[in-house]
Amino acid sequence: MIYDIEINSAAHYPAAGVIDLVEIAEGVGFGAFWKGESNSTDPLVLISAAAGRTKTIKLGTAIYHIYGRSPVTLGIQSATLQDLSGGRLLLGLGVANKSIAGWHGGVFDRPLKRAREYVEIVRKVAAGERVEYEGEIYQTGKRFQLSWKPSHPNVPIYLAGLGPQMTKLVGKIADGVVINMATPAKIREIAARVREGAREAGRDPSKIEIIAKSRVSLNPDRALVRSRLRQVLTFYNIADHYSDMLRGMGFESEVNAIQAAFQEGGFKAAMAALTDSYMDKLPVVPGTSIEEIKEKLLPIVEAGATRLVIPYVPVTEPAVEDARRFLQAWGK
Repeated sequence: MIYDIEINSAAHYPAAGVIDLVEIAEGVGFGAFWKGESNSTDPLVLISAAAGRTKTIKLGTAIYHIYGRSPVTLGIQSATLQDLSGGRLLLGLGVANKSIAGWHGGVFDRPLKRAREYVEIVRKVAAGERVEYEGEIYQTGKRFQLSWKPSHPNVPIYLAGLGPQMTKLVGKIADGVVINMATPAKIREIAARVREGAREAGRDPSKIEIIAKSRVSLNPDRALVRSRLRQVLTFYNIADHYSDMLRGMGFESEVNAIQAAFQEGGFKAAMAALTDSYMDKLPVVPGTSIEEIKEKLLPIVEAGATRLVIPYVPVTEPAVEDARRFLQAWGK
């Protein structure tokens, strides 16, 4: 099991402060630093800066949305970052949703075909191969090839997956799956589908990484910690894909209550409807000590995750200082 850190969740971290935190994360033994993309700071810009200030920690995108840039552009960026970092890039990709596709002038359709074609092009470009791709969705034109030979041509690519079809596709084409907001039982279920997809494609299922996330907050005041995590969890309970997944994990009555409160009274009312007992069944840890946090993460480890990403949710401001205290406590 490898423990990774994500500095992204539920707060604005000034870009320069994030790089300071990545240095600390490397020093206390985290295996990778991950950064997601939505309307926050850009993952590749930040991990490029982190590459110059670190030596061993892996640098990942979780998740970079395929609508934000062409696959050729991302292939160039990946090859560049691999050279810059000495081969430390972990490229996590996702097909996003209708809203994010719309931000970038895209249309959310055929997610399986989009993911497959996009990954194929990124791999070829980043490897320095000649690319003349003619897919159903993506075309690259003629005679594209990098002007240099990449030092690390094999870029590990991971796909975000929740549903049956996407998670089976992961096993067929990707190096691993990134699982968000899943209970240990759901992680086992997704891992089984991923490995089934790998076997169908003639790949070794044991070589496919299972990357799971569990959000964590740390503060001596448990009520304050719960309040902060409640904000994050409320978002997932009203979001389309995640609310469906949460219902599928057996939390239909809880999700329905939160969504009804949201319709009647807005986000604050929805937060009030998210109970402590429900929170304790979800992949979050409202911790008052590092020892408690590590103990409560064990069920995810036992569920078969090969990497456990901890998106740290700061409880107090400034966010960078709160996260710094968490990282230093983890190292002790």
